[in-house]
Amino acid sequence: MKDVFLIGGTMGVGKTATCQILKKKLNNSIFLDGDWCWDMYPFQVTEETKQMVMENICFLLNNFIKCSIYEHIVFCWVMHEQSIIDDILSHLDTANCRVHLISLVCDKQSLQARLSKDVDSGIRVEDIVCRSIERIALYEKLDTYKLDVSKITPEQTAEFIIQNC
Repeated sequence: MKDVFLIGGTMGVGKTATCQILKKKLNNSIFLDGDWCWDMYPFQVTEETKQMVMENICFLLNNFIKCSIYEHIVFCWVMHEQSIIDDILSHLDTANCRVHLISLVCDKQSLQARLSKDVDSGIRVEDIVCRSIERIALYEKLDTYKLDVSKITPEQTAEFIIQNC
């Protein structure tokens, strides 16, 4: 039985760092970041590009699910609406999988500190702070396991997921 981890959270909460660690700690694992499917220039969000990205994500996830080599599929993305999660789930072949739906959440101060470090390092632009903080409350409404990462590292987050989810 394969494990599929769908890990959501607002920008800067630590999804990618946590998932990179999970990939290394879990045997025969693959990590797919939904942002890779949006890495385009110029960045354009239209109905057409949204549909294309969703189809690409589901195609890739299903191929990893089908591949006999991989036991653990780890996916992260800013899944802030239940409809995004439901859409992905409705297109996945999960008959022989355990699906783990996890939202990484944190308090406003911790998120602001993390994002400010990224802005200072040139990794992100200033407007990300407000946009990300505005989305914190959206994750409480989702049908996912909420993991508060305000006071823990990505390493600790990954360990918690392995032990408890």
